[in-house]
Amino acid sequence: MSDLGYGDLHRLMTLMTGDEKHSFSATSTLDVIWTLYDSVLKVSPDDLDDPMRDRFLLSKGHGPMALYAVLAAKGFIPVESLAGWGTFNSALGYHPDGTLIPGVEIASGSLGHGLPIAVGMALGLRVRGNTFSRVICLIGDAEFEEGSNHEAMALAGRLGLSQLTAIVIDNRSSSHGWPGGIARRFGLEEWSTASVDGRAHDEIRAGIAAKQAGQPHVMVATVEEK
Repeated sequence: MSDLGYGDLHRLMTLMTGDEKHSFSATSTLDVIWTLYDSVLKVSPDDLDDPMRDRFLLSKGHGPMALYAVLAAKGFIPVESLAGWGTFNSALGYHPDGTLIPGVEIASGSLGHGLPIAVGMALGLRVRGNTFSRVICLIGDAEFEEGSNHEAMALAGRLGLSQLTAIVIDNRSSSHGWPGGIARRFGLEEWSTASVDGRAHDEIRAGIAAKQAGQPHVMVATVEEK
């Protein structure tokens, strides 16, 4: 297990260089992803195949640098592998690959796919009688414009998928915005909701824990560009 901490993440991210970094897509998610792996998710490098583990899905997969840095800090992947990201022989692509990278559940980055997959995973857990594991899916506010997300959101609410949590990183990048805010849109579909500062770790933990029984949950994390 790595002994690296939050203060090491920016150094780890600087090891990944090149022209395809989507830097703000990555840095906007950094605090949420760190908080998840540090104090929320029940998953570790030693139990990646445990059926009772929590599942984290990075739907916002076109900016995976933050995820790779956190996985390295937590011992899922070697720190040394970060320097080779995006190269021919590296498992660390510009979009994460669930078949190549320990701790990554799905291949992602094609916008709008993560939440539908998360709904399917949560349904699969229900069918297997696994009421312990959680599925947490992170999407971007512009990605939320994809129709597949709205179909998944409506279905999850109707089915009461209480093991599902969506996290929306809201950095005001959607084309038209959302009347009343993103949380209101989820609330109309019978989700419990929370809105937090996406840089404040205590708020992030509290926002995830604020879910209500019998409902899927969404946490909208507002992140201002630095």
